[in-house]
Amino acid sequence: MATVTVEINGRPYAVGCADGQEERVRTLASQFDGHVRQVAGEVGHVGDIRLFLMAGLMLADELHEARANGGAAPASSAAANTDGVAEALNAVAARLEKIAQGL
Repeated sequence: MATVTVEINGRPYAVGCADGQEERVRTLASQFDGHVRQVAGEVGHVGDIRLFLMAGLMLADELHEARANGGAAPASSAAANTDGVAEALNAVAARLEKIAQGL
C-alpha cells in the first residue's frame, strides 16, 4: 500500500492508496481541493470539516446530475447554481453540526 500526501485548502493530508494509484489520488484530491476552495471563497472559512462536507455534497450533486443525464454534462453550468447550492449546503452543514454536537 502506498501513501500519498495531498494538499487540500493549503493543508497536507496523508492518504493511503493501492500501489500504482498515486497519480489518480493526486488528481482526485486536486479536483476536491478546487471545490473546497470554491466553497471557501463563497462562504468564507467556516472550518475544514464544514468546508469538506459542503464540497463533498457539491461533488455528489454533480455526480447525481451526470447520472441523471446518462453521463452527459448538466445543461446548466455549476457556477450558475452556486448561490442556491451554497445556501442549501450551509443549511445541511448547520444541521449536521447540530446533530454532531448532540452526540
